Amino acid sequence: MALVVALAALLLLGVVNSGRSAKDAGSAPQPVNAVPLGAFLGPGQDGVNAIDDFEKWLGTAVAVGRAYLPGHSWRDIEGPDWVLDPWSAWRKARSDRMLVLNVPMIAPNEPPLGDGATAELLRRGAAGAFDPHFRTLAERLVARDAGDTIIVLGWEMNGTTYSGRCAPEPSAWREYWRRVVAVMRSVPGQRFRFDFTPVRGPQAVSWQRCYPGDDVVDIIGMDSYDQRPGTNFSDFVHQPDGLQAQADFAAAHRKPLSYPEWGLFDFGDNPGFVRDMYAWISAHNVAYQSITDYCPHGVWQCQEFPASGRAYRELFGLIPTTPPRGR
Repeated sequence: MALVVALAALLLLGVVNSGRSAKDAGSAPQPVNAVPLGAFLGPGQDGVNAIDDFEKWLGTAVAVGRAYLPGHSWRDIEGPDWVLDPWSAWRKARSDRMLVLNVPMIAPNEPPLGDGATAELLRRGAAGAFDPHFRTLAERLVARDAGDTIIVLGWEMNGTTYSGRCAPEPSAWREYWRRVVAVMRSVPGQRFRFDFTPVRGPQAVSWQRCYPGDDVVDIIGMDSYDQRPGTNFSDFVHQPDGLQAQADFAAAHRKPLSYPEWGLFDFGDNPGFVRDMYAWISAHNVAYQSITDYCPHGVWQCQEFPASGRAYRELFGLIPTTPPRGR
């Protein structure tokens, strides 16, 4: 099976590499099995508990723990025990694991505030009004030996889903990001990496207008679902602010890529998308990748997409001789 998977990867890489730009050609591709793999299975202890069964189904180890801080209040952004305790314990249990934590920039984060309210809070954040919350979060992570957590700060900032978005005032958003990073990096014992993660494609504002600077960004991420804008993977790659734009931007800024969220959405059971994501990840310098595993995005907890589940296991894990119950 390992040989079959390797040959499949080589065939897929040939397809993807043919569309790479000269800029991106300098980034170092690697076998996808070398890219740390994660799946979002739940925000707290539920997600940790689900990992063992997911690993058994997939046939390979999960190296990336994926969690989100709730954004209902500013206290949430300081890191509730029910999120930090189980995930930091999971992270510490093995040295080859990493914890990736999505952190809102504004509370309440969803449903989103209006543009005027968001702009005002961005300006206040840039001026330091919310520094204590992010300092507390950093201290709480370090105290749990999770000072090397990857922080996905203000994710999908180019869209409209969250209050912590960029479009209402990009300059204030950039300055606020810089402030948060400086505050969290000031805590002794930290080794945080900060992941700048827009959602793929044309949105409310170009994510490139939101980029806060190379000194405060470690990874260039992208949340990329099988969804509009675009109807096929070529669209997802070549559209404005799409996957190729991300790869070119990261190469120009000498940063690795990431895919903190990816999965199915608009086009049903689509194993072709899974294969295309595998090929794309294989062909690029990716720090980590994590599928969103609940309906309508996932391939394990969501039973609606059996063909996509089989493709995911074949490419990202191992297919056992006897398919498990439910597949």
